[in-house]
Order: sequence, then C-alpha cells, then structure tokens
Amino acid sequence: MSSVTNGDEIVRLSKEHGELKPVADKARELSGLRRQLVELEELSGAADREMAAMANEELQELKEQAPRVERDLQLMLLPKDKADDSSVILEVRAGTGGDEAGIFAGDLFRMYQRYASLHGWRVEVLSMSEAEKGGFKEIQASVNGDGVFARMKFEAGVHRVQRVPETEAQGRIHTSAATVAVLPEPEDVDIEIRDSDLRIDVFRASGPGGQSVNTTDSAVRITHIPTGVVVSQQDEKSQHKNRAKAMMILRARLYDAERARADAERAAQRKGMVGSGDRSERIRTYNFPQSRVTDHRINLTLYNLDEVIRGDALDQLVEALIAQDQADRLTALEANG
Repeated sequence: MSSVTNGDEIVRLSKEHGELKPVADKARELSGLRRQLVELEELSGAADREMAAMANEELQELKEQAPRVERDLQLMLLPKDKADDSSVILEVRAGTGGDEAGIFAGDLFRMYQRYASLHGWRVEVLSMSEAEKGGFKEIQASVNGDGVFARMKFEAGVHRVQRVPETEAQGRIHTSAATVAVLPEPEDVDIEIRDSDLRIDVFRASGPGGQSVNTTDSAVRITHIPTGVVVSQQDEKSQHKNRAKAMMILRARLYDAERARADAERAAQRKGMVGSGDRSERIRTYNFPQSRVTDHRINLTLYNLDEVIRGDALDQLVEALIAQDQADRLTALEANG
C-alpha cells in the first residue's frame, strides 16, 4: 500500500488488507500450535519425569485447542458472499391480517431501526404508506453501514405474529403476517442500467406532503423495460430527489433479481441452507401470549419476545442463524471435497 498514490486504490487495498489480516493471523496461530505440538510430543518422552509430566499436561491442552482454531480458520476461508459488506434497501409490507398486519409491520420496522442503531448503522426512510390504525401498509428504507447485508439477509421472509389486537373486544388471539425484503445495495460496477432501457414518467403527487407536492409534477415513475420492474417515488417535493431514490431502489431490485437467478443455478448446492432469503417462506413466529419467538429455519425458540421485538435481543437469533449457515456451508464444502 505504501507504493500506491491513487486514493481509490488505497481504499481498495486497505479494505482487502482488513479482510485478509484476520485470516493470516489465524493461520499463523494454527501453524504455531502445530509446532508446539511436535515439540511437546518429543518432550513428553523425556527421561526427566517431571519435565515429561509437564509436557504431557500442556500437550493435552493444545490437542483440545488446535481443532477449535482449525475450525475457526476453515470458517474464515469459506467463500464469502460478495454482497455481505453492502448496505441494504429494507422493505417491510403488511400481509394477511388487516389492521393488525399493518401494526405488526410497524413493530418490525421499529425493531430494525433499533437494531441498526445498536450496530451503528444509519437508517433513512425512502417511502412509506401508513396504515389507518397505525403502523404501515408498506415502508422502504436504506440501512447504511459496514456489513449490514451479512446480518440483515437472514430477516428476509414472512414474519407471523400471534396476539390479541387492541381492537379485539373478546380477547381472541389473531394471527397476522408481514413480509420483509432485504435487498443489498449494489455498487455501480455490480449492475449496469442503460438509459435506453428506462421509461421515466413524471406526474403530480397525491396525498399529504406540503403545499407544493400536489401542485407540481414532482413524482417519478421509472420502468425498467427489459424486466418490467416499476418503481415510483413521490415522498420528496423535488423531482430530482424522487428520481434519485427511485433509481436506488430500482438498482437494488435488479441486483436482487440477478442474485436470485444465480442462486437458482446453484440450488442443488444451497438446498437446506438458512441464508437463501426466500421471501415466500414463513421464517419466524412471534407469540405474544407466551412471550415466545420461534425461528422455524433452525427450530430455535426464545422466551424473551419483548426484548427481541425491541431489537435489543435480535442478535440472539441472528448469531444462531449465522452459525447454522456457516456449519451448513462447511458441511457442503467438505462433502464436495
């Protein structure tokens, strides 16, 4: 890096160095352990009984430590999803369940806001449609920071809630659902969008948003002609800002579609893995009467739902999902030689 003067190249090399250094340190640790094991094996057969006893004791400790370090290194060497370091577009939509589904969608979004805050990430709402009784019909936001997708990707799917709605007079438990999509924000080099592939329409925004919103053609609708993907934005008073937000969402959706196509081609290798991000799959149930949250992909149940839905204990689920994903990928790698 000391011989490079280009700023962008320095940033790239610094990032690469940051990724490689922990792996190199772990490899050196394992190499050192193996050298010590050879030396202690020799000392354990020494004529000096006291020396041999001490060597044997340390030898047993290192024999227990070495496999753990070796496994840590194996996990660090697993092929990495290139999107793991990306920021994301988070989309939460109310599903079945009427008003309660909208309220639950709001609960989920606030959970992710708190979770992002705990990790030092920045959340910016891109668009939202509020539900009549509270919460959201749908809400989109960008979540920016280091390694956001690596942790948030496990949240993609159908989330189900079981609780007594505030509007329920007879105290009956209702089941509602909300859908979460987590789209990695691609770099410009990840996906190319040609101007000739876009149809851009401007129109007058509707709904609240200030006196100029409904009197100027500030809303933007962008259609990606080859795929038919349509994105509309009208939250900002400025047509320029709406167009920028719409392009951000469009780029993320096209990138996600390309990733899904590539994943489908590797479906046989990925079968059963928790990180597939299938949004049609019911992934988690939040049962309020029993204060229970169950992740169905790994059959993990926690009884601290209040802490999870606040975002404070969400990492208990995320860490378990990451560990299972790593174990599955390691098993698949070993099976394929």
